Amino acid sequence: MPSRTTLAATAQEHHEETAMPDTPPAPVPAVDGTTVDLLVVGAGTGMAAALAGHQAGLKTLVVEKTEYVGGSTARSGGAFWIPASSLLAAEGAGDTAERARTYVQAAVGASTTEERWLSFLEHGEETLRMLRQTTPMRFFWARGYADYHPELPGGSAAGRTCECRPFDLSVLGSERARLRPSVMESPVPMPITGADYRWMNLFARLPRSGLPRIAKRAAQGLGGKLIGREYAAGGQALAGGLYAGVLRAGIPVWTRTALRRLVTDGDRVTGAVLEQDGHEVTVTARRGVVLAAGGFDHDIEQRRAHQSKHLEPGWSLGSPGNTGDAIRVAQDIGADTDLLEQAWWFPAVAPLPGGSPQVLLAERALPGSLIVDGSGRRFVNEATDYMSFGQRLLERERAGDPAGPLWLVFDQQYRNSYVFAGACFPRMPLPKEWYEAGIAHRAGGAPALARGAGLPEDAFTATLRRFNELAAAGNDEDFHRGASAYDRYYGDPTVTPNPNLRPLTGQLYAVRVVLSDLGTCGGLRADGDARVLRPDGAPVEGLYAIGNTAANAFGTVYPGAGATIGQGLVYATVAARHAAGRK
Repeated sequence: MPSRTTLAATAQEHHEETAMPDTPPAPVPAVDGTTVDLLVVGAGTGMAAALAGHQAGLKTLVVEKTEYVGGSTARSGGAFWIPASSLLAAEGAGDTAERARTYVQAAVGASTTEERWLSFLEHGEETLRMLRQTTPMRFFWARGYADYHPELPGGSAAGRTCECRPFDLSVLGSERARLRPSVMESPVPMPITGADYRWMNLFARLPRSGLPRIAKRAAQGLGGKLIGREYAAGGQALAGGLYAGVLRAGIPVWTRTALRRLVTDGDRVTGAVLEQDGHEVTVTARRGVVLAAGGFDHDIEQRRAHQSKHLEPGWSLGSPGNTGDAIRVAQDIGADTDLLEQAWWFPAVAPLPGGSPQVLLAERALPGSLIVDGSGRRFVNEATDYMSFGQRLLERERAGDPAGPLWLVFDQQYRNSYVFAGACFPRMPLPKEWYEAGIAHRAGGAPALARGAGLPEDAFTATLRRFNELAAAGNDEDFHRGASAYDRYYGDPTVTPNPNLRPLTGQLYAVRVVLSDLGTCGGLRADGDARVLRPDGAPVEGLYAIGNTAANAFGTVYPGAGATIGQGLVYATVAARHAAGRK
């Protein structure tokens, strides 16, 4: 959710704004000949695997390629989607295991095996219990954050998404600087949760809902500073909480330590060869190796080969260390892969040279806006979930009908009413640099805006006229924007009859949109125990894959905000328990 990513806010998923930490401390030296029970490669949700393994009595080691812990989780909105839990029951969500199973089955269909998503559902409660017992984190239900496909059987308009309550990062002590920074930096320390983001984004329209939340979080952030605390929310809170648990358990973490190859004894993985600062060491893992090193987010050659030739370096919001190393190393010993064409797609404002994309979450759902392709026409329900948005684009490309440059178009009333791209508050002008780089254009009418953005004038003018007619009636007959409870979650409840639709008038703006992502979600094929599989379906004994190193447990679908982190946490628990012999 993500970010609020990358989470700006997500994907959720909205990215938490915290001060940039100091330079991380020197890594713990890697020691050749180390023997452990469980070796975890990757310090994002991999830290949950370490905690579950330690709780099960395993001697555990975490190794992380980069200088920071936290991975993409620390850059994300930090939400997690775990249905039918005691947390949801305690807060009155009314979810049941039967409804959750019905929903996931309807959403996923045949895009992955039933074993994968069933195991996720069966071990969610165990995962929450483990996190409560091994970390200082506390969680809450993001009430009202609808599933991404709530209209399906078993779907929930109330939602199943949960978050970590604002967490005091000062408990990390000298290790605070080792936590990966969030995507955005705020001039005022404010632990903004995803639930806060929704209303704070609308503070100009609903001051009675938004301003108290701003005041509460500002008081918490600033007040905490005065007493030596650093409250964070979102991915910073979740990753910080996991790291606090790891430190408390005494689990060693070797940073700046990359996986080079796996060690095998026959068909079984028995350890790994690692490299830290140019020196190779071998670690023996008696019970197994868990690959939790993310996807191939920043391997642009593989992404263009498997996903789209139009992707560019720097567009992904995944952790910089996610270059597919763990996937390739597992393939070297015969592991199979699946769903390599898939990613947690997220439309975003085109980055400035050398900059990062700014995700577009609520912006696409708010009234007074629409998105057009290079032909000047709409092609999708703009308010749909971000992964589905990207999939529609790539379906067109694979069918030989590429969309061309995308533009988010809105009017002055929209600009006066809502936060935009996490940085532009209501009535603030768009950054001058956007205009200079051709990322943004403005004009007094549709023909002039079309000329500035390089769109066909007649087609764009006709599109805007048609959209305004539908918006005035409150019924998007073309793409059904506002028909889903998920659409309406990020709409403007002051606009009737459809909180997602309003005709555009007066001064118009166009902002260039690119297809960013929160990371890839195709990878190693795994079973319900998180064991990596060979092409014939046999498990690679002693080798597990979780998070984005593994192929999505939900196939081609993103069922709800935080499903990517949710499955990372759950399968971390599953892998560790299986390695410990506690299936």
